[in-house]
Amino acid sequence: MTSLSKNKIKYIRSMEQKKARKEHGTFLAEGPKLTGELLGRFPCRLLVATEEWLNKHPEAKAEEIVEASPDELSRASLLKTPQQVLGVFAQPSYELDLNAVRTSLSLALDGVQDPGNLGTIVRLADWFGINDIICSPDTADIYNPKTVQATMGGIARVRVHYADLPAFIRSVNGTPVYGTFLDGENLYTQPLSESGLVIMGNEGKGVRPEVETLIDRRLYIPNYPRGRETAESLNVAIATAVVCAEFRRRAAWR
Repeated sequence: MTSLSKNKIKYIRSMEQKKARKEHGTFLAEGPKLTGELLGRFPCRLLVATEEWLNKHPEAKAEEIVEASPDELSRASLLKTPQQVLGVFAQPSYELDLNAVRTSLSLALDGVQDPGNLGTIVRLADWFGINDIICSPDTADIYNPKTVQATMGGIARVRVHYADLPAFIRSVNGTPVYGTFLDGENLYTQPLSESGLVIMGNEGKGVRPEVETLIDRRLYIPNYPRGRETAESLNVAIATAVVCAEFRRRAAWR
């Protein structure tokens, strides 16, 4: 077992930068719950923990394990309130299975910028049994530490892919493609298929025109009561939760 050197602290903190994450092919996870969920799922390059945590988890495996004091963890952590353990994990590599997308419910994100929104959407997908999320290249990075923390472990079970969205949508031709719009049809009165692709757009601009033209089922989440003055729209993560819940509610009653 090695000590937590200044170079290791520098390396851990570099995971805040996309360039460093890409160079090393790694990402950072912090806290007992999240780190515990990822251990055994992804190769752990570096595990840093207090003596107390290590004693409670003798089964923990990593290429390198470092025992650190709370003060040392505080210097390495990117969180405001450092916890007992953090891990640097290898980024997984996934093949995008088009047949799986055609036969299940999947999400596609068009330019979702906020790391917290992306992480929350991954967490929602995990809850609702959605295995694949396809992101446009300008969507937030799934391995951003803020995103990873917001997934609450969902990153261990949901596959996140980055692709040219218009080209991807064309490649699953015949699959129902849904999107949410202020001029769409009422989500609660429209027929919803058990499988399909649900597109969620950018926080401010929504779905870009070249993607919108490929959406064949336009949905709207109605406010209540009708005609009441409300906020202009819902947060993209909240809207995703509402849509996914309705898809799964319909599936449960089939």
